[in-house]
Amino acid sequence: MRLFRFVVAQVLLACLAIALPADGGRSSSVTTVSLVKQFGYPIQEHEVQTSDGYILTMHRIPYSKRTGDTGKRPVVFLMHGLLCSSSDWVLSGPDNGLAFILSDAGYDVWMGNARGNTYSRRHASKTPLLQPFWNFEWHDIGIYDLPAMLDKVLYSTGEEQLQYVGHSQGTTALFVLTSSIPLFKRRIRSAHLLAPVAWMGNMESPLAKVAGPLFGQPNALIELFGSAEFLPSSKAMELMGSLLCRDHAVTQVMCTNVLFMLGGWDSPYLNTTLMPEIMATTPAGCSVNQMFHYLQEYNSNYFRQFDYGSTRNKKEYGNKNPPNYNVEGIEVPVYLYYSDNDYFASLIDVDTLRYTMNPNSLKRAYRMPEEKWNHLDFLWGLNVKEILYDKVLDDILNA
Repeated sequence: MRLFRFVVAQVLLACLAIALPADGGRSSSVTTVSLVKQFGYPIQEHEVQTSDGYILTMHRIPYSKRTGDTGKRPVVFLMHGLLCSSSDWVLSGPDNGLAFILSDAGYDVWMGNARGNTYSRRHASKTPLLQPFWNFEWHDIGIYDLPAMLDKVLYSTGEEQLQYVGHSQGTTALFVLTSSIPLFKRRIRSAHLLAPVAWMGNMESPLAKVAGPLFGQPNALIELFGSAEFLPSSKAMELMGSLLCRDHAVTQVMCTNVLFMLGGWDSPYLNTTLMPEIMATTPAGCSVNQMFHYLQEYNSNYFRQFDYGSTRNKKEYGNKNPPNYNVEGIEVPVYLYYSDNDYFASLIDVDTLRYTMNPNSLKRAYRMPEEKWNHLDFLWGLNVKEILYDKVLDDILNA
């Protein structure tokens, strides 16, 4: 049965890839701004340019509609995962969306968007219509995007520190930042990492098992041809979400199987009511190199920089192998939240992360008691507030 659903999901993904236009234009009706306004909260857009020229958009909920503008608030920064965007944190609405929950709790909430996604498709001199724009991977998000966004947030608010919450790739980028630029330890009060992704050798995703041997090898071809865009958001996705994924549609099972394939099978927590909005905003686009880098992690079972092959590695790194990230040296207080039924952050790989980290930095490693909780339930699971976010909020308050 699981194999049948995997085949169905692969067919659907192939159909989506054919349907997606090359321009990856922003959905006109379902955006972070429209979602936040729909629920009556204030919303702002802020832009920042990275040191290598990418222009990123951040979304901010400065205060809660339930409290009004009460003046200066502590700051929390939310960072999305692979193929996602700031919309992740607000899709579930005020009752279960983490951005709203933190806003109601008295925080000034900022949501980042990595280069290449729906909201961050501009550059000072490059166009996303041409290949050079896409010559990046998640290492660049960690060393360029996060520093630019976090510094902008702290400058705009006048705060010296902020709380960080990341999901999936948002955790990987934080590990890259804090192991590569140690000075940021003074700017992050604590980091709360949902479905943390570093080591990936035991990942159970069917996509990784199929694509890993093909695309997870040292990638010398990147030097010749460069990268490209992978799965941009589009009107086709929004239309499919509204028609095929709505409640009671007989075709909704195809949508749920795509998510199960990506996040873990058989979750009873999937909020199917959100399916049209999820499919309208996700995938939000990324670089092919981001996918290749994760597949390299799976193949090699190392948490290290991009492997271009020995010739270019010697030029880039001074060694035939890419350098490992210094996770042991991370000094930011870290809280991990992980689960059994997660296809990307397996229990074995999270244990490797836990045992490698400095024990003085690892403040909590919380294994979800819900055995079928999967990678995407951290964002859109039913009753996620009571099951997880209340605990995250308590940890933030006490950090």
